[in-house]
Amino acid sequence: MREKTRLVHGYTGIDQNTGAISFPIYQGVTFAHPALGETTRGFAYARADSPTRQELERTLALLEHGTRAWAFSSGMSAISVFIKLFEPGSHLLVSEDLYGGTYRLFTEIYGKYGLEFDYVDTSNLEVVKAAIRPNTKGIFIETPSNPMMHVTDIRAVSEVIREAGGVVAVDNTFLSPYFQKPLDFGADIVIHSATKYIGGHNDVLAGALIVRNEKWIEPISRLAMSEGGTLGPHDSWLLLRSLKTLSVRMDRQQENALHLVEYLKKHPKVEAVYYVGDPEHPDYETTLKQTTGYGGMISFSLKSGEKVPDLLKRFKVITFAESLGGVESLITYPMVQTHGAIPVEMRERLGVNEKLLRMSVGIEDVEDLLEDLEQALSI
Repeated sequence: MREKTRLVHGYTGIDQNTGAISFPIYQGVTFAHPALGETTRGFAYARADSPTRQELERTLALLEHGTRAWAFSSGMSAISVFIKLFEPGSHLLVSEDLYGGTYRLFTEIYGKYGLEFDYVDTSNLEVVKAAIRPNTKGIFIETPSNPMMHVTDIRAVSEVIREAGGVVAVDNTFLSPYFQKPLDFGADIVIHSATKYIGGHNDVLAGALIVRNEKWIEPISRLAMSEGGTLGPHDSWLLLRSLKTLSVRMDRQQENALHLVEYLKKHPKVEAVYYVGDPEHPDYETTLKQTTGYGGMISFSLKSGEKVPDLLKRFKVITFAESLGGVESLITYPMVQTHGAIPVEMRERLGVNEKLLRMSVGIEDVEDLLEDLEQALSI
């Protein structure tokens, strides 16, 4: 079965109990035991497992070419479970250009529990090699990175980290399993903010974690059940519904993004455009090696940040809001919104400054998006 068909039909397809083409919302929390020590299809309590979430998780594992998936109440919940796989004293490398909430979680929360983090340019293999210590136990990669769109060679980094005995985790939120499958390139774990492209409609908060090796199934299942941050049946159903149109949405978002990139590159007020599908992007060849598409995320720097507050008020079709991946186009000011938790010195060094804007391209008519950019930038 080909990718676009798998997205439509999911893991099970038609519900075997009822014949429903849309997999049902099984709202039950507790399940009857036929006898002592027996369950019906393995279900006992919804925090551990439930039918609708199981269908979502099996579908996500299928799409990412993994052995097992877990659906969580947010992307941060999925990352939090991942980080608990490590013992105090463990050292982890992390993409230096990353979502501010992940930086906050690692540094401010888990740094207190004896975990050590170094933020490095994971798109530079020599930098990664030089940062490895005797106690390095893993690496957490964003590729493409948020918001500067750096691309990490997943296979090359995975080989280096595996030689050191570490675990490779990739945040695949920006491209989704439709455009990128990190497990195929040596990653051990894939993480998503499923709120974004997988959900795709700005109406569900969710996360996902998928593993390649069966050895992770028991410890992650225990963490998920014990902490209780797993996804409820209605939100699981919403994601199953959204996955059916993932290819259609992302193809359209990419098509629109390519038009907008060409426009922005020629605009007199734009200093630089960052898009992984731009042949002039420094990591373009790496993108071609490990993805089947470029996605809908664009960042661009203006020549001056002086009028950014006024510019953000002028958009009429594009919405000034946080988040990304939905059918509506959104524009974000990373310095203040998504990356406010990152120290100023680190932000400035990476280019996340007062001139940088990040755009999540939606599925609207591209002419309306171009006209909206034109009038907003005319300030």
